[in-house]
Amino acid sequence: MAAVEVTDMFARGQERRLTVGAILVEAGKLSPSDADEIQKYATKKGMRFGDAALHMNRLCADDIQLALTKQYKYMVLPRGHPSGVSEAVVAAYNPSSEVVEQLRTVRSRLAVGWLKSAERNVLAVTSPGRGEGRSWFAANLATVFAQAGVRTLLIDADMRHPQQHRLFNLSSDVGLSWLLTGRAGKEIVQRVHPDLRLFVVPAGVLPPNPQELLIRDVFGVVLRCFADQYDLVVLDTPAAADTADAEILAARAGAAIMLTRRNHTSHRRLLASMECLTRSGVQVIGSVLNEY
Repeated sequence: MAAVEVTDMFARGQERRLTVGAILVEAGKLSPSDADEIQKYATKKGMRFGDAALHMNRLCADDIQLALTKQYKYMVLPRGHPSGVSEAVVAAYNPSSEVVEQLRTVRSRLAVGWLKSAERNVLAVTSPGRGEGRSWFAANLATVFAQAGVRTLLIDADMRHPQQHRLFNLSSDVGLSWLLTGRAGKEIVQRVHPDLRLFVVPAGVLPPNPQELLIRDVFGVVLRCFADQYDLVVLDTPAAADTADAEILAARAGAAIMLTRRNHTSHRRLLASMECLTRSGVQVIGSVLNEY
């Protein structure tokens, strides 16, 4: 009886799984008659539906990618304004790109290495200077973790040059700065998409005293609360060489990853930043060379 029940459940699951053509019809990319015509052509030529649609110039590669990700329950977001993510958040809209595969490798190493045994699930993304892709890396790293089903919170703690609200096309009227001054609560957390377990806290209105806000005990309390509510918390920090903000944030997190950029990052600045974090008791769990 149990074996029969399992077989029946499997059969029902197969019936419920939508084909690529059905997904594209549902999304308004094809009419039912177009889908039937493409399927007949695919059968005649011995091709897959998507390949046939491309060969017939009925769809573009992005349309096929959208259908496949829906079929395999892999969330892909639209890009561009007014409602999509920035071109920089490549992991959100182009999961097959080479750079996203490299980001998945970083995710895997963090998941099986650091995160699995970490005392705290908070990671600061740091870099010695500006222009090294720190915000880009934080946004894409948080995205690939969320795509793997990890409930992920990305906090834009750079209250000097914030970027995350632009990258994810979110409102920045209320954010971290208001939370730390008692003018806002949990409503500052914004979910990127209902089907993706990625949440963002924008920096909010830029305060005149960001370092004083970060060093207050209230930030530590806030961070502990967030760490209890999410599987992973990623902090996007200011450049380490510019201010002490990054050192404070990394010390609060307890762990940091150092981002550098080829032909851009100064070796002297890198060593100084690493020494600074080490003196503060931060576990620098690795470095990433950004070539994107």
